[in-house]
Amino acid sequence: MIERYTLPEMGRIWTEQNKLEKWLQFEILACEALAQLGEIPNDAVERIKKHARFDAVRVKEIEATTHHDVIAFLTNVAEHIGNDSRYVHLGLTSSDLLDTTLACQIKEAGELLLRRVGDLRAAIKARAIEHKKTVMVGRTHGIHAEPITFGLKLLVWYDELGRREKTLRDAIEAVSIGKLSGAVGTFAHISPKVEEYVCTKLGLRPAPTSTQVVQRDVHAEFVSALALVAASLEQFATEIRNLQRTDVLEVEEPFKKGQKGSSAMPHKRNPIICERVTGLARLVRGYALAAMENVALWHERDISHSSVERVILPDATITLDYMLVKFTAVVKDLIVYPENMRRNMNKVNGLIYSQRLLLELARAGLSREDAYALVQEAAMETWETGKKFEETVRARKGITSKLDAKALSAVFSLDDYLKEVDAIFARVR
Repeated sequence: MIERYTLPEMGRIWTEQNKLEKWLQFEILACEALAQLGEIPNDAVERIKKHARFDAVRVKEIEATTHHDVIAFLTNVAEHIGNDSRYVHLGLTSSDLLDTTLACQIKEAGELLLRRVGDLRAAIKARAIEHKKTVMVGRTHGIHAEPITFGLKLLVWYDELGRREKTLRDAIEAVSIGKLSGAVGTFAHISPKVEEYVCTKLGLRPAPTSTQVVQRDVHAEFVSALALVAASLEQFATEIRNLQRTDVLEVEEPFKKGQKGSSAMPHKRNPIICERVTGLARLVRGYALAAMENVALWHERDISHSSVERVILPDATITLDYMLVKFTAVVKDLIVYPENMRRNMNKVNGLIYSQRLLLELARAGLSREDAYALVQEAAMETWETGKKFEETVRARKGITSKLDAKALSAVFSLDDYLKEVDAIFARVR
């Protein structure tokens, strides 16, 4: 059955509470670093660590007056710390706090998405192995081409997700950087050693150089990686939708007991999850465009990126998380109809063997052009009359004079189409 998607794990990352907890952790770490450098008293740091806390409701109350979220937070923290609050945020600018803790949230969200991709790959691999030799027709331009196996189709998905996994991992690495370099990135009022200490403690790398902000190309790279994962899911979901069409019906989404497909037509069993995945991929692509628009900021920084990121980063990660969970459930419980695959493969009366015949005639001495003409002529007769392709072939002396009955029988066999399946599987890791 399709699993219920639950929000808390990904949603928690983007809660106000989690964000403010990371802000407080950041400020305490900065105080620790300053104390190690002898810039603030050690006993003050101990008092700060003992008393530092915040109240999210109170922060919002203060922000209603200040219209500045970081100042509201620091004001509320100061209410708890008292006089030692003068050491908090010393030499820093708001973006030091914002960008560094945002990187922590993105990294956390990205690592969850990596786990989800891994779960989906595992599900696809299991079904690919299960259907390694389940024969079906391959289609190009939507038209029957040559035999493949359903396992090979799934293996292509598995391999593609491996590339998406690498792209996402690289993007997480790129965006996992923090900065504590001050108002325009010059470290005029704080030592780079503070940046190194805080970033290391948070599992980040210090930005090699920054302005007032971490440059937004790394965020665009991350959201673009999400969009690529979503695009792959859309590709897979679209294939399932096509294969579930009534006139094809080679696979089908799981249909739960009590589920209804239509308010008007009780017989309907629709690929609603795959349709949903397809639609949501469009959203994630849009977020990638918005992230790219955020790269161009004025001089050392403006605030045009901020409002965009507050929407696209939570939404893109939560949306993709939902897509991955739902599609993994579809793959695990996908209904496969091997008999329909065989039946559909035979609908064109053996035309799927035309290339094999062409090649055998060429091997027998005919020019490729002459062989192609003979095979196409027989194929067109099959298209137009509905006769078996093998029958129209055996009635042509131009073909039978080159290939005897045994050779022709070998042409109309599935053996050649399956002989390298194991080797293909062995190549994919």
